[in-house]
Amino acid sequence: MKGGDAMANRALLSRDVLLDLLRLHEELLADVTALLKEHDVTAPQYNVLRILRGAGPGGLTGTGLAAAMITRVPDVTRLVDRLEGAGLVRRERCREDRRVVHVRVEAAGLALLARLDAPMLAGHEASLQGMTLPELEGLAAALRRALAVRRGRSAGPRAVKGT
Repeated sequence: MKGGDAMANRALLSRDVLLDLLRLHEELLADVTALLKEHDVTAPQYNVLRILRGAGPGGLTGTGLAAAMITRVPDVTRLVDRLEGAGLVRRERCREDRRVVHVRVEAAGLALLARLDAPMLAGHEASLQGMTLPELEGLAAALRRALAVRRGRSAGPRAVKGT
């Protein structure tokens, strides 16, 4: 195979992989969105709650929260406003620097996450149930590597950890 043919084939394969990833993303997101709708929460709201639970009692600033989001949202402040209005999170101004506001998950937010943990995990598992464990491990490694390459660094053993 000539160099030009190999490059063209690589480009076409890259396109097909990206299109398949986008199709899979849309299908998986539809499943997650349907489950979350039953609990009156959106995917970005769930993501914020999940991130804040992982952050622990100290919470995160709005900037830290925005950086940790899976999907970038244009207005994290408005997203936090809705969660705060629902009693799922609270804001607290930093004593040392009044410009800094920490967002922390409330007991109601933790309770909602606890109700969602099992069905979310079951949904994740069911979404890829036709794949063997070695296939899943290979896919996970390939996706971590692709993310690392995309972000301009080499893929270590734990480049990305899922939700």
